[in-house]
Amino acid sequence: MSTDTTTENPEAAAEPSPGAAPRKSPTGHRRLLTRRDRITLGLMAGLPTILHVALVWLTALASIALAFTSWNGIGFDSIQWVGLQNFRELFTSNPQFWPAVEHNVVWFVVLILLPTPFGLFLAVQLDKSIRFSRVYQTAFFLPVVMSLAVIGFVWQLVYNPDTGLINSVIGANKPGHYIDWIGDPDLNLWAVLIAASWRHAGYMMILYLAGLKGVDPALREASALDGANEWQTFKNVVFPTLRPTNTVVLVVTIIEALRAFDLVFVFNKGAQGTELLSILVTNNIIGESSRVGYGSAIAVVLLVISLAVIIPYLIATFRKERRA
Repeated sequence: MSTDTTTENPEAAAEPSPGAAPRKSPTGHRRLLTRRDRITLGLMAGLPTILHVALVWLTALASIALAFTSWNGIGFDSIQWVGLQNFRELFTSNPQFWPAVEHNVVWFVVLILLPTPFGLFLAVQLDKSIRFSRVYQTAFFLPVVMSLAVIGFVWQLVYNPDTGLINSVIGANKPGHYIDWIGDPDLNLWAVLIAASWRHAGYMMILYLAGLKGVDPALREASALDGANEWQTFKNVVFPTLRPTNTVVLVVTIIEALRAFDLVFVFNKGAQGTELLSILVTNNIIGESSRVGYGSAIAVVLLVISLAVIIPYLIATFRKERRA
């Protein structure tokens, strides 16, 4: 006696075979996705969305709300609404706030003026397909993939006043001639910036190298036929085509300057002339004082500065690209 497989296994009958044409719905439309496909897509899109909303948007909104409160982080019943008191105290009576803002600005200026052009120079040289270019790319990009904490420990050894590389080379490792690169408030910020620039140059090199690979070779050939030399070709033909890359570079540099934390914390925990906004946030939220509301107010200021700088520039840049 034969058995009817559709009655024994209705799900198998509902699912089309791999080689069969898509089934039609009762309304006459073809179903391009099976139920299993829709469930899979829902999980793949839904879970990352839920995690992003929970870990980014909800925490950001919670920080904004806590910025107007006073809370020691123990028990939700201890949260007290204080309005703008945290911001008034931050702007008027915190001796570390304005130096931290200044240091973040200095951080951005140094990164945009020193390692960014150097990274562009490296990218231009490596784009010429010189010998061992892969080895050079790996060597310059290695600091980018390293942990910032590891980079901080490495540069601590370089800056060590007694056995460090720099003091040993210049002869400043003898008693009475020590140069304390990390402890001196006039030197430590610049010492940290050198370490940050060392890492940032490799990052910029990769970004610009990717942009240079997208330049049409016909543009360079046409420029050479017109009699332009290598510098004129780069200035008048190649660099203008890197405008989208320059936008990415500027945004990345701003973000790197504002979120700078690891190197400074490893060096001297943001004390003695290396104060940063991120350090102030950490010290107030998870430090001994546990002033969560006050630390959240500093985080809100950092967020506002980031948005105020990045959004107008992106809007102006995208408008120019649309017009072009």
